[in-house]
Amino acid sequence: MRGLGARIDGDDGPGGPRRRTFKAASITAVAVLAAVGVSLTACSTGGTGSRDEGAARADEVASAAPAPSSPSASSSQMPAKRVDPIALIKGDPKIGSRLKDDLKPCVADAYPVDTSYGNMTGGTAPDVVVNVMTCGDAVGIGTYVYRENGDGYKNVFMVEDAAVYATIDRGDLVVTKQVYAKGDPVAYPSGEDVITYRWAGNKFSQHDWVHNDYSRAVGDGGIDGPATVAPSGS
Repeated sequence: MRGLGARIDGDDGPGGPRRRTFKAASITAVAVLAAVGVSLTACSTGGTGSRDEGAARADEVASAAPAPSSPSASSSQMPAKRVDPIALIKGDPKIGSRLKDDLKPCVADAYPVDTSYGNMTGGTAPDVVVNVMTCGDAVGIGTYVYRENGDGYKNVFMVEDAAVYATIDRGDLVVTKQVYAKGDPVAYPSGEDVITYRWAGNKFSQHDWVHNDYSRAVGDGGIDGPATVAPSGS
């Protein structure tokens, strides 16, 4: 079956000239309407700037309207409420007096303490991880986790051991302990234990454990470096 355009252009039978005349008249009418539309549009660009060409199309309204703003990534982040880590340690009844007495500034008022903030326990404020180290070689001697409790903070996790350090990794508590064999210098332990804890209920439970053995050849000259190759022609 032929389309309407083919039937109008190609028929020379009865009524053929009338169809062609009708087509020509239609083209003329379309041209006149187009010219009127251009004139109205030109008028609408001046004066007060009001629209004279009628109601705006739905797609024009959609393109002009500002896109809905997506939730900011920072809106889901809890503000890092800063605390005084020294005050937490000094006022913690779970920590012995020996460590409290030994916790003194290394230089001026700079204490050997690292503090991290992050959401591990699902509370309304960030949890606080405090690592206490020695002044001389920065070896960890204790790590503590505090959770907001009313107007203060509660100790919900602690490890007091040589060469221990804790970090926050994507909501988990990761505790690293250096492992020393007899005769190991402080700078070169034999290995490490990496233990991951996850908050469950009202306490941290061990979720994962990894042990790494370090190479005995690193740092003590046990293995020579690669041989030096003399340049050709020397």
